[in-house]
Amino acid sequence: MGCSGCRVRFNFGKVLSKVSVFFTMVLIFTYFFYCLTGLCESAPRALYSQQALDYDILDDHRRVLDDLRPSPRLLPDASSYWNRTATADAEQVDAPGQQHQQPVSDNGIPVSNTFGTKRFPQAIIIGVKKGGTRALLEFLRIHPDVRAVGAEPHFFDRFYDKGLEWYRNLMPRTLDGQITMEKTPSYFVTKEAPSRVCTMNCQTKLIVVVRDPVTRAISDYTQTLSKNPGLPSFQSLALKNSSTGLIDTTWSAVRIGLYAKHLENWLQYFPLSHFLFVSGERLVSDPAGEMGRVQDFLGLKRVVSEKHFYFNQTKGFPCLKKPEGSSRPRCLGKSKGRPHPQISSKVLQRLRDFYRPFNHRFYQMSGQDFGWD
Repeated sequence: MGCSGCRVRFNFGKVLSKVSVFFTMVLIFTYFFYCLTGLCESAPRALYSQQALDYDILDDHRRVLDDLRPSPRLLPDASSYWNRTATADAEQVDAPGQQHQQPVSDNGIPVSNTFGTKRFPQAIIIGVKKGGTRALLEFLRIHPDVRAVGAEPHFFDRFYDKGLEWYRNLMPRTLDGQITMEKTPSYFVTKEAPSRVCTMNCQTKLIVVVRDPVTRAISDYTQTLSKNPGLPSFQSLALKNSSTGLIDTTWSAVRIGLYAKHLENWLQYFPLSHFLFVSGERLVSDPAGEMGRVQDFLGLKRVVSEKHFYFNQTKGFPCLKKPEGSSRPRCLGKSKGRPHPQISSKVLQRLRDFYRPFNHRFYQMSGQDFGWD
């Protein structure tokens, strides 16, 4: 009887021990299950992990972009393809007055930094019309560290009332180390433009492409004549009176060539060190040499060089050699290289005499002799 009770107590204790082991295993299994699914982490730990995940994803995007960007040393011509592809994105801008919305990925992570930021331009090609500004911009866009607006924004002369935020939204997205640029040649001759640009940023770098003012005036007239065949003759527009030979400075084609007077207006707001004066003639005869100066001025590595150019005898202008994957070279549009009309030698000489003192003054102000005389 006593022994039987002992056996019962012994068996009950054994069963209780097994039940304890079973529940312990269930608890351990449940713990591991919840930990594996991430449900056992506390709220602060979850926030920290998500933040780390965000940075990992952004770093991955940056590495992908860096891998996609061609190395100028390895693929000098492919960089132009990268720039043109990126420029297509730049030209898809928000509608005027529309607030830009930060893009968000499917999982709610902001991705604006992945594709760069819209910034005010650090450098602007401000002039001059028919001097070679389009050629300079196209040559610069070869550089992988330059992003530029394709069309002329005309913000500081025509659309200033739309506001600086509207202007900034026109700019292409840039990554760290890239330069944002735009070109509008009429800025140089617009009286209000210097103060407006300085209001945006008085440290802005300014590039002026200048050309023999007589040749520039004829080129300007030729462009207008192509759009308006009924235009009066060059001589009748350039001279107030053919008998006296007085030059009509109210005609814009003549007035633009008074580079010294326009530069005086800009020097009221910007020091001379913020300007680079590019020779339109040398941009044609030695594009690589002028581009070297431009890249130095912008603080860029000299990527654009003589290997990117060849001279088109038909157009009389340098063209860009075809980039990787392109079927033909890139030349400026049909409007470039138009044949100029014949102008009387007396009118040309009168114009040269008129411009000479202004040219010499401009040489002194800019510190460069462009040899137009």
